[in-house]
Amino acid sequence: MSTSIHAEPKPVRPWTIYVIHHSHTDIGYTERQERIEQYHVDFIRQALKISETAHSGARPEWKSFRWTCETFWAVEKFLEEATPEEKEAFQQAILRGDIELSGTYLNMTELADFDLLLRNHAKAQQYAGSFGHQIDSAMTADINGYSWGYASSLLQNNIENLFSCIHTHHGMYPLGRKQTPFWWEAPDGGKLLVWNGEHYMFGNELGFCPNALGKYMIKDEIQHNLMEPEDIHNEIASIRINRYLWNLEQEQYPYNFVPIMVSGLGTDNASPNADIAEWITEWNDQYGEHINIQMTTLSEFFGILKQEDLSALPVHRGDWPDWWTDGVASTAMHTQIYRDAQRTLRKVKSLDPNHEAASLSDIEAASQALTMYAEHTWGYHSSVYEPWHPQVQMLEVRKQSYAAEASKLAHRAMDKTLVARQGALLAPHRPLRYEVINTEPAEATLLVAIPLDGWENVILQGKFELIDEKTGQPIPYQVSHTHSIVTELTLLPGESRILHLRSLSKVDANAPFAKKVTARNIEPIPCEGVYDVWSPPAADYPITVGENFIESETTRIEWKLHEGITAWVDKRISADLLDENRKHAPFTPVYEVTPAQDEHNPSHVHAARSRMGRNRKGANVQRDVGRLIQVKMLDNGPLFALMELVFQVKGLSYYALHIKMFANQPRVEVSVRFHKDSVWLPENVYVALPFSMGSEAELYVEKAGSLVRPWKDQIPGSCLDYTAVQEGLFWHSAKDQEALAVSMTDTPLLQLGTLEHQPRKLHLMQSEDSRPSTYAWILTNYWETNFKATLGGFYEFRYAVERLHQVEPKQVVGALHASTGQFTIHRIGS
Repeated sequence: MSTSIHAEPKPVRPWTIYVIHHSHTDIGYTERQERIEQYHVDFIRQALKISETAHSGARPEWKSFRWTCETFWAVEKFLEEATPEEKEAFQQAILRGDIELSGTYLNMTELADFDLLLRNHAKAQQYAGSFGHQIDSAMTADINGYSWGYASSLLQNNIENLFSCIHTHHGMYPLGRKQTPFWWEAPDGGKLLVWNGEHYMFGNELGFCPNALGKYMIKDEIQHNLMEPEDIHNEIASIRINRYLWNLEQEQYPYNFVPIMVSGLGTDNASPNADIAEWITEWNDQYGEHINIQMTTLSEFFGILKQEDLSALPVHRGDWPDWWTDGVASTAMHTQIYRDAQRTLRKVKSLDPNHEAASLSDIEAASQALTMYAEHTWGYHSSVYEPWHPQVQMLEVRKQSYAAEASKLAHRAMDKTLVARQGALLAPHRPLRYEVINTEPAEATLLVAIPLDGWENVILQGKFELIDEKTGQPIPYQVSHTHSIVTELTLLPGESRILHLRSLSKVDANAPFAKKVTARNIEPIPCEGVYDVWSPPAADYPITVGENFIESETTRIEWKLHEGITAWVDKRISADLLDENRKHAPFTPVYEVTPAQDEHNPSHVHAARSRMGRNRKGANVQRDVGRLIQVKMLDNGPLFALMELVFQVKGLSYYALHIKMFANQPRVEVSVRFHKDSVWLPENVYVALPFSMGSEAELYVEKAGSLVRPWKDQIPGSCLDYTAVQEGLFWHSAKDQEALAVSMTDTPLLQLGTLEHQPRKLHLMQSEDSRPSTYAWILTNYWETNFKATLGGFYEFRYAVERLHQVEPKQVVGALHASTGQFTIHRIGS
């Protein structure tokens, strides 16, 4: 190995570079998902062959070879196919330390709830334990963060160390520095040792792998190809290695060693490569006294790190929001289906904890489908540049099918569970009898729609009662404009109630079967059937509807044409619950599009996205705010009133709010219905949520395994702009134990930073008095690779706004789960 380095900077102190060889797992970015699976199974076979050959002494130059299985998913797939001999050899290679298991199952988005995290992080440890081994370390690559509960999940599975390889494309590493360790304190106080590392293929840029010389993070003057002749490759490697270590010294890097990840080819989903071990041996023969390079594993590296004095390491407590979870909003309908499946599976676990109806394998199959959709890869690498490409469309359908499969399996498990609870399937003379169950962890008062089959709607033509079998007495109900019977129930956690419909037409000979109608003279009845003349509500209804307001005993909402909703008043304390500094009215759509030089040219459409960075929009972004153009009352009765507010906004051919105000509770449910135009340009769609309880109240979000106060409970240098929530957000006043909760049933992304294009601030860069804004970020296609290129289609997303009294923050989480989960209702037999 020869070089021709001239006046290049060189490090002063002796160095050891610890090289961790792995294959970054992207399920779908470079190939079809099933092909990726096949690759990774074979990668383990290749690594095993290299290890055994080196161990036998046949190739002594491979003796230093080490391989880390980045994800246990690949190991799981290998074990499904491996022969008994291969399984034994694999275990022996692990016990020797040649091959390593990472505690990571896959590189995930923040869609996964805490149950799914625990399940996935347990898998590698359970397998290791089956042959007397213990895993202490995990690694992730590409993803830019994790929910705070991720640390708890690792620690609960006895994983002590996390190596994070941040990819700063549209993201950023925290702490203002890479290649540095810290203690990440979990919500329960446990501490996880984290190495905040470099890009997962940085070793390729330093030249550790022949014929895979990268240039991505290093923005130097050297121009080269992926594959260069040996002498040129080695010269570039020597220059970059020396420069890199010299620069670490200039930056006051405290250690004489540094870890670097390397890939066996110049791509994601790359095979192991024994050439790396050979190249390192040759390097050490020439330069090893001053710069020694060693292949190692995660566990070995953390063992070396722990030999240092770590008492002075910073301890950071809080959330680490993932910059890369935003892909979920490029396939928003499937994300909605995913979230419903996740909640349905939780209901099954609550109703059938011993798996008597839905088997453990049923639960596992649904959990696996949820895992595959929540994995971080969102499509093929050219999905935006050439969205018509067959590979793009195949991978898109396969990715989305994970959400559909999760939904099917979760609902099938629920069907089995409900049948075991005397559920009545379709049959003649099936009684109009129903069980309503609260599977959520909090008491709730909710409206419940009584399901009727189409031919059973005849009951609505006569008189009937809805009987609560607990008391034997009729309970109030309301028939909606869509001919649904709706009642209101209050249920404790785990409580169920049985209701039945009793027709009065058969027992009351004087009761008319149907209304007798003639022409009426004092009502505004149009001959064409278009009821668009406002009329005052019946005096006995508890909710009053005016031309520009709707009002219950507890809540008043006001609106103005063109402006939207202008007030949301808690009448109990005569306070407007809207942020006085809001820029947009609640539930108003905000549409953004970034123009391209030529929107019909794929390269220009791609270029418009490629320079967006962390703004997720261009400096020339065009923004349009919805204008309220029409208001209509759809329902009013003893339990609720329903208003429709129609808006006009660019990019959407239809946008309407269905606002359902409860008569007896300080609760309003809002359904956002719209038709999104198909546009190839980069777009964002937000729904404003500008609520507030004043400067004294704290904003909280529920994330997997934790409660987080955005812009407070975060590690330094983490993302401020948005976060992914599980069931919603709320403002809480510790002074009087009051809360204002906003549940987000279908859309997980919550925008917190300004919508304006400007330099983005990271946590602790914001001023002390700054407060996050709140928007649901419902749609985006800004990424130049692997997002779905167009957002066109029909959508309905659901939210609810509720005032809660005398509650602690943890109790509000229960209310959010009840709000999004709703009560479970099913038909039962006699």
